[in-house]
Amino acid sequence: MYCFDSRIRYSETDSQGKITLTSVIDYFQDCSTFHSEELGVGIDYLREQNLAWVLTSWQIEVSRYPGFGEQISVKTWPYGFQGFFGYRNFTLESAHGELLAYANSVWVLLDLKKARPAKLPLLMQEVYQLSPQLPMECDSRKIQLPDKLEEQERFPVHKYHIDTNQHVNNGKYVSMAQEYLPLGFKIRKIRTEYQKAAVYGDLICPFVAAQREKVIVNLADEAGKPYAIVELEGKDDSIG
Repeated sequence: MYCFDSRIRYSETDSQGKITLTSVIDYFQDCSTFHSEELGVGIDYLREQNLAWVLTSWQIEVSRYPGFGEQISVKTWPYGFQGFFGYRNFTLESAHGELLAYANSVWVLLDLKKARPAKLPLLMQEVYQLSPQLPMECDSRKIQLPDKLEEQERFPVHKYHIDTNQHVNNGKYVSMAQEYLPLGFKIRKIRTEYQKAAVYGDLICPFVAAQREKVIVNLADEAGKPYAIVELEGKDDSIG
């Protein structure tokens, strides 16, 4: 398990002074990256091996959104490897141990030269110590699209969407999808399914469906094939 402590910054909060969902995702991503860096299998190692960890799905659940200035602890651990798949849990906790948010994620190790999944190198098998899976109810990583979705205005991928893998960072898709939420919509759960990587200059074609307390967004290419599907589930005002 890897853990780091932080404090909610003003730049990470919304209009109500609470941490944003995208900031929660950033913390989780940073935590896993710090973990790999500490073990010697981080960004430089992956670049030298022409490898990249590509996220295929998130399931994130939020119990309470901490506010500006709160002390937090972010934790992550891998709980399994199967072929070229890696499975990792995350938690966000208060200074008093309150579970604020938690997540399950599925990753694929990609050979960048061959543009196909790669077997886990021996070094990674040795340095990553597995811990028990977080006891949470995990949904399918496949998201079923509704029959009817409403097409929205198209927009291009910008430079600020791109990460070190030279494609749209997975958190940016969530930011894109949140644009189609009703005002005041509070997210308690999110699922994302990543199908292919969008790169700088690609056109994003959004298709949206609202289902009671759930909004599904297909961020697709010009042929309607998904780059990412984002399912955002709301909750009443009892959430913090």
